[in-house]
Amino acid sequence: MKAAAFPSKFANLSLPCGRCSLFFRSPATFSSPALSSSTSPPCRMLTRGRKGIESLMSQSSSSSQLFSSLSTSFSSQPESELLQAQLPSPKPKSSPPQLPWLIVGLGNPGKKYQGTRHNVGFEMVDALANAEGISMSTVNFKALFGKGVIGNIPIMLAKPQTFMNASGESVGQIVSFYKIPLKQVLVIYDDLDLPFGKLRLLPKGGHGGHNGMRSIIDRLKGNRDFPRLRIGIGRPPGKMDTANYVLRQFNKQEQEELDYTFQTGLEAIRIMLLEGFNKSATFVNTRKSMEPLS
Repeated sequence: MKAAAFPSKFANLSLPCGRCSLFFRSPATFSSPALSSSTSPPCRMLTRGRKGIESLMSQSSSSSQLFSSLSTSFSSQPESELLQAQLPSPKPKSSPPQLPWLIVGLGNPGKKYQGTRHNVGFEMVDALANAEGISMSTVNFKALFGKGVIGNIPIMLAKPQTFMNASGESVGQIVSFYKIPLKQVLVIYDDLDLPFGKLRLLPKGGHGGHNGMRSIIDRLKGNRDFPRLRIGIGRPPGKMDTANYVLRQFNKQEQEELDYTFQTGLEAIRIMLLEGFNKSATFVNTRKSMEPLS
């Protein structure tokens, strides 16, 4: 059996045993071949008399203190702490990636429809892309498509190229592919029932006779619970046909007022993304548009 190793303070410590002393020897002493013979090393005799006894008691006391300190140092730490010190600390769980917002502007593709009332949704998205430095040159999901961030919120911009009445084909594909919650899908479009240049932000609703919105709701299986930003284009004057009116381009004065409307819309979208829908709706819906055109 292998000899136990004792600290140096215990090596050669004398204890009484009859006429001579027993003593502890260090491991080196036990392992020495010279001392493994039958001849035992000479015992260190105790000093006789009172001084010898006091010396022995002093040695015994210091030995007890040392044993006690060693025992205390191991027992003072709970077992759980010792195990915990050996085990690697668990890595903190990373939060799941934030799903982007999808901001869709409705309109008709092609130069023929640029600058017309029915395309104010396109123009609003273009104004947002320019303000935030987002490229809209990619064609994907049947739409002009771009990605960027506002603050720390990821966004995707889309202008469906399917023509207005089939806008849902594009929007439905994007929502399905990226698994975007409908509460994070903002659709921007023109509204005949609002005064020219007036904005209205709503959390949900029907299509209101707008063919682009009707197509989107159909593609979302009838779900209408997504926010929309309506841009007022006013009613056609006199007996003008509604279809002809929505395809009319803006005059210079109308375009100036519309630019002001777009700036308000940009601020509303930023507030919605960074501070919440309710605050944005209050900002938009209580704001007065420019003086009506004469």
